[in-house]
Amino acid sequence: MRRTGRTRCRVTAAAAGAAALAALTAVPAQAHEQRRVPHWELKDTGTPEVRFRGLAAVSRNTAWAAGTGGTVLRTTDGGATWRNVSPPGAAELQFRDVEAFDARRAVVLAIGEGEASRVYRTDDGGATWTESFRNTDPKAFYDCLAFFDSRHGLAMSDPVDGRFRILSTGDGGRTWKVLPDAGMPAAQEGEAGFAASGQCLVTSGPKDVWLATGGAARARVLHSADRGHTWTATDTALPAGDPARGVFALAFRDRTHGLAVGGDFRPDQPSPQAAARTSDGGRTWRPAATPPPAYRSGVAWLPHSRTAALAVGPAGTDLTADGGRTWRTVDTGSYDTVDCTPDRGCWAAGEKGRIARLEH
Repeated sequence: MRRTGRTRCRVTAAAAGAAALAALTAVPAQAHEQRRVPHWELKDTGTPEVRFRGLAAVSRNTAWAAGTGGTVLRTTDGGATWRNVSPPGAAELQFRDVEAFDARRAVVLAIGEGEASRVYRTDDGGATWTESFRNTDPKAFYDCLAFFDSRHGLAMSDPVDGRFRILSTGDGGRTWKVLPDAGMPAAQEGEAGFAASGQCLVTSGPKDVWLATGGAARARVLHSADRGHTWTATDTALPAGDPARGVFALAFRDRTHGLAVGGDFRPDQPSPQAAARTSDGGRTWRPAATPPPAYRSGVAWLPHSRTAALAVGPAGTDLTADGGRTWRTVDTGSYDTVDCTPDRGCWAAGEKGRIARLEH
């Protein structure tokens, strides 16, 4: 009886995941016979030289992408056309994260040591930009940023003097201040964040935020329930013990249910146990029974689903239909990051100017 019960649960979860994926690209009833399996459809960005690790999906029609060469692109027509809205004078910068509130307002993060770490904000769709933060501490290296709402947000740096550094804004990214680190646990030797997908720092609700780490003896997830003032750290089972291994991306569908993906980003190295899940806000993490087959750098819950999510990486895209317990590969294209929107829009971005939307 127990075995039958587990089998029934698996079948139900798989059906729910398939239904959620199909619902993302639902078509009118009269076109039912023309339906195909949902898939990533590449959009021509005209930027084959750019690697896009920053992605902010606003809707099925509007998305922002940020990448190498100081490049920022924006579409408002579902990817049919893209406007290069890069900040002037930023060609030497590497943008690794972008957070957009709508088609006109966005904040982008440039990564790097010292003054290479910067934050820019636009209120007019990228027509003009304001540099709102430039790091002056040579020991700091900012990796990711995340917002709780259109006003309150955080950015995180690799450890400075033994603790991760947190930058805070209360005015939508127009001004920033470094938070005191008294509530931050000590970092491990070699521990850092990975600026691989803009998902090493994520939020859910008005106050909860999680930070992903790697590069040390243990791959950890740190959680704060007060917008970054105090933190707790939890070990995960994801690959660790090397500068190339750890947790690369997080996604929370609410303040308790989350996913972590990562592994070893070197293509010639295996990544066993490259995914984990939590149902208690990150206090404990359980490894996936069937993880993705390789390193994954981005993850996102499918909209309006309690069980389905996508994970992406240079070697492909995986789908879970059971809340992160098991994953299966559904695409072999290279992507670094993924983001989904409430109106059933899912986008992915990566190397060689690749940006795609989930289509039918």
